[in-house]
Amino acid sequence: MVANQAAQYALRFISGKYQGGEFPLRMDREIVIGRSSDLDMVLVEDMVSRKHAKISTQAGQITIQDLGSTNGTFVNGEKIKKVRLKEGDRILIGTSIIKLVAVDGANVAQLTEAEARSRMDQSAQRRPSGPGRPMSGSIEEIPLPDLLQLLSTSRKSGVLTVRSDLGIGKIYIRKGQIYYASIDDSFDLAPRKAIYRLLTWSSGSFELEPPDERDVLEEIKETTEALLMEGVRQLDELHRIEAELPPRQSMLAMIHPLSPPLRELSAGELDVFQLVVNYGQMQAVIDRSTLTDLETAQAILAVLSRGYIAVTE
Repeated sequence: MVANQAAQYALRFISGKYQGGEFPLRMDREIVIGRSSDLDMVLVEDMVSRKHAKISTQAGQITIQDLGSTNGTFVNGEKIKKVRLKEGDRILIGTSIIKLVAVDGANVAQLTEAEARSRMDQSAQRRPSGPGRPMSGSIEEIPLPDLLQLLSTSRKSGVLTVRSDLGIGKIYIRKGQIYYASIDDSFDLAPRKAIYRLLTWSSGSFELEPPDERDVLEEIKETTEALLMEGVRQLDELHRIEAELPPRQSMLAMIHPLSPPLRELSAGELDVFQLVVNYGQMQAVIDRSTLTDLETAQAILAVLSRGYIAVTE
């Protein structure tokens, strides 16, 4: 949906120091964003230039233009000079992620820019500041693939910690490149398997913490873009076969007597079959498999359908 009536749109801060704040957009208005105290939208942080970017609302269109900032302006993971915005676009300026959202026109009309700035300042004061918490937010607001694309393009470094009901994930990033990942600090999950699993998480919070240059057992060599492409592909495939899979807490067991010969199994299927014999529980098999979650799920379906194992409870 193209933003064709700017008075019904606002800039919502979904991550960073001003998270929760909103700034209304008016028709035929220019908003200059930067660190300088005399601008329309003031973002007080080191990575924001004095005059960083400009948002214009003219003739029913909303555009954003970088003003030669030191660290750049990014829209949906792409570094831009000038681009037209549409509803849902995400803008990265410094450590703030800002989303263009549709809002109730009457509410926008009642909120002055001065009031919006005051509320943003109040949000910033309520949030812890300093180098320990430069960027945080919700993965409901910005899914991990989109967030990692933003961090990659802007060449940020740090440890992205993701907390959800499924555990605590950590993604290690060096100048935009993912080089390690873990879940609950478990050594059972290889770093690639951990990153692919993290990309399936759809709820929780994230926080970009300072870089941690400790030695890791196995560095990921693929580019962040390649990891994200493969991760999203695996996510789509997992969604496609999800209904066929036993629940994660199911118990699996070898069928007795075993009729089909083991030699007909591929190497990966044989490894998964052995994990079923050794551990039984579906989730334990997935966690301990050296294959990705998708490859393990496909192998489980294969040995189930061909009569090597069965769901026991």
